[in-house]
Amino acid sequence: MSIQQTDVLYTAVATAENGRDGRVATDDGKLDVVVNPPKEMGGSGAGTNPEQLFAAGYSACFQGALAVVARREKADVSGSTVTAKVGIGKNDDGFGIVVEISAAIPNVDAATARDLLDKAHQVCPYSKATRGNISVTLV
Repeated sequence: MSIQQTDVLYTAVATAENGRDGRVATDDGKLDVVVNPPKEMGGSGAGTNPEQLFAAGYSACFQGALAVVARREKADVSGSTVTAKVGIGKNDDGFGIVVEISAAIPNVDAATARDLLDKAHQVCPYSKATRGNISVTLV
C-alpha cells in the first residue's frame, strides 16, 4: 500500500554532499552534520554515519509507536526507553543492514512488554518501511 500525496502530514528534506564521507543537512537548517564511515569500515570515524542516523530515527519512531500502542492497551510505558542497533555488512548484493530493537519498559511484566513490542512493530512507520527488506529483531 502506498501513501497518497494528500495523506502526507510532513516531509523531511535532507541533502548529502560526498556521500558517506561528507556532510548531510536538512533544508530547514536544524540538522547539519559531518558524515564519515566508521573506523571499522576504513573511515576516520570523525563524524556521524548513516547507520547512526538511521538508528536514531528508528528508535525515536518506535518509541512513539510504543506509546500509541500502550495508550490503546492501557499500559504504563512511562520511563521506557527504546534502543535501535543498526549493523551494516556485506551480503550477496554488496551491503545490507540488520536492526535490533530493544526496549526497557519498567512498569510492565515481561509478557506484556513483549506484546507491546510486537504490536508497536506492526504500527511503527520505520518497521513498516523495512518489513521484508531487512532483518529486524525485537528484544
